[in-house]
Amino acid sequence: MRVLLVHPSALMYSEIFLRLEPLGLERVAAALLDDGHDVRLIDLQVYRKHDLERQLTGFAPEAVGFSLNYLANVPEVVDLAKQIKVMLPDCFVFAGGHSVSFVAEQVLAHAEGAIDVVLKGEGETGAPALLAAVPDRALAEVPGAVTADGPGRPPAMLHSLDDHLPARHLGGRRRKYFIGVMDPAASIEFTRGCPWDCSFCSAWTFYGRSYRRLSPEAAVADMTRIAEPGVFIVDDVAFIKAQEGDEIAAQLEQRKIRKKYYLETRCDVFLRNEEVFRRWKRLGLEYMFLGLEALDEDGLKAFRKRTTPKVNNKALEVARSMGLMVAINIIADPDWDEAHFAFVREWAMSVPEIVNITVQTPYPGTETWFTESRHLTTLDYRLFDVQHAVLPTRLPLHRFYTELFRTQSVLARKHLGFAALARTTGIAARHVLRGQTNFVRMIWKFDKVYNADRQYSEHQREARYLLPPPAGKPVAAPDRKELFVHVPLRRRP
Repeated sequence: MRVLLVHPSALMYSEIFLRLEPLGLERVAAALLDDGHDVRLIDLQVYRKHDLERQLTGFAPEAVGFSLNYLANVPEVVDLAKQIKVMLPDCFVFAGGHSVSFVAEQVLAHAEGAIDVVLKGEGETGAPALLAAVPDRALAEVPGAVTADGPGRPPAMLHSLDDHLPARHLGGRRRKYFIGVMDPAASIEFTRGCPWDCSFCSAWTFYGRSYRRLSPEAAVADMTRIAEPGVFIVDDVAFIKAQEGDEIAAQLEQRKIRKKYYLETRCDVFLRNEEVFRRWKRLGLEYMFLGLEALDEDGLKAFRKRTTPKVNNKALEVARSMGLMVAINIIADPDWDEAHFAFVREWAMSVPEIVNITVQTPYPGTETWFTESRHLTTLDYRLFDVQHAVLPTRLPLHRFYTELFRTQSVLARKHLGFAALARTTGIAARHVLRGQTNFVRMIWKFDKVYNADRQYSEHQREARYLLPPPAGKPVAAPDRKELFVHVPLRRRP
């Protein structure tokens, strides 16, 4: 079968700071190739709509699959699906991914028949089974498939992450992928899932708090296929088990593979497994993302981070001593006033780390969706991007955005302004000489993308598609198993 896989366009944050290859879609593509399908892939983060239209007319796919990992992309994908059904009425259209797994029935309703199936759960298992079932229309038998008639069998987990390494060769314009100063940068996955249960996060609810890993052999085999000098390790929490990080490092050392690495982890994991991070520093680890989320004990408890300010501060000290560049995330509470924003700005300017600010957002699939979503001020999918306030703000909304922009602008100038540019002139010059302009462009784009007027005005847009309003009575804490997309047969430590 001729299959076209489509990743939707970039969201607000990735207009500036990063643009990552569609790793999950590349793994689904690999699974479909292994099943004998003729597969093409187009990423609308780096291509345009007219490029998609050329693929539709030239390739004439019999099936089109959309990646819907981000809630804010739902309207775009629904509209594209409707256009495809006009152009190719007999084409089978499906969507899958993280966020759509929690709102499958609603997205099908929005599509009004333009999306035949939403696949919940991992696509490497679901997509091949779905396309095999299309000729007989036995869609209800496919694990994870949801049709207009409702859900069928529960989704099945991939037996081994070693299967279906990403089909990176299907994509194009790979020089457009970057993260910060790592330009260009590929992405790689070593583990999947998270055993923690932060209240604002849906990683643990999607995977049922399971945690799986690639074998060291498969991880290194995938690394050898990456041509880019920079690699972003996309694991929710890198090197939870020191032995696993050591085993991959040993094989990379043996093969003399050197890259520049960027990863995400927790402060407590970083301190507990300090030696493995030091080993990766020798291999090329330069950048690390730590999700502090809050600066005080009460905030950490509210997010159920299961850590303390003392642990977080210690992790920052150790990272500095190792020479790592650390990015920190702080979640802005809609209840913040001017004084709280000022406190965060003052603290952020007092530390050498890169500090990012996101806005507290209840997402379907998170615990906070059940506890906070009845207070939502909007149901517009497009505003659920952690850059917009969707809960009531203490300050008038435009004033909230003014303070948010002021804070973001101060932090951006710290790392993207003229003084910062002077410190990174050599890096920028080397990028430009290689024809890489992503990092340089992001320095000048900040005010065009982030400003209070834009963010406020986006609340005034007419919304054609709305999230379903919360049903039932408010709950203090939902049954956790009801949040799970995948329910593991055997819980792993």
